[in-house]
Amino acid sequence: MKQKDILEQSVADYLTGKDIFLVEIKISADNDIEVVIENENEDISLDDCVELSNYIESKLSRDVEDFALTVGSAGLTSPFKVARQYKKFVGSEIEVTAKNGSRQKVILEGVKEDGIDVSSDVLVKVDGQKKKVLEHRTEHISFKEIKTAKPVIKFK
Repeated sequence: MKQKDILEQSVADYLTGKDIFLVEIKISADNDIEVVIENENEDISLDDCVELSNYIESKLSRDVEDFALTVGSAGLTSPFKVARQYKKFVGSEIEVTAKNGSRQKVILEGVKEDGIDVSSDVLVKVDGQKKKVLEHRTEHISFKEIKTAKPVIKFK
């Protein structure tokens, strides 16, 4: 079993029954290990990161291989990596960049197994009128069509 597989299994075992889930594990050529976690319902605390780090350290042996370990949460402006990250932002504005390069800011209405439901207000030209009319549109975007998606941060 490869080191990444062992790490993924260890993290999965630790997170079983918790609202916290694994976003990604990166291992550099220098054996720097970065574990990124997220919580569907609230922010990740420092205690969550420390506890998981200690658990992972207990499963790995520095006698076998030296490594550096970092456990953190997905950044607020980081693109979503897994479908579960979207759920935290239902009802919020997100920015979606499609694989074809188009980019749009939309309201995340829901998350389904194959993609997301979004809504937005669009100006459309109506026959016989000079002014464009604001129209509310909803659409389903497949995960296969999404290059990146991330929350939109607004300062009030």
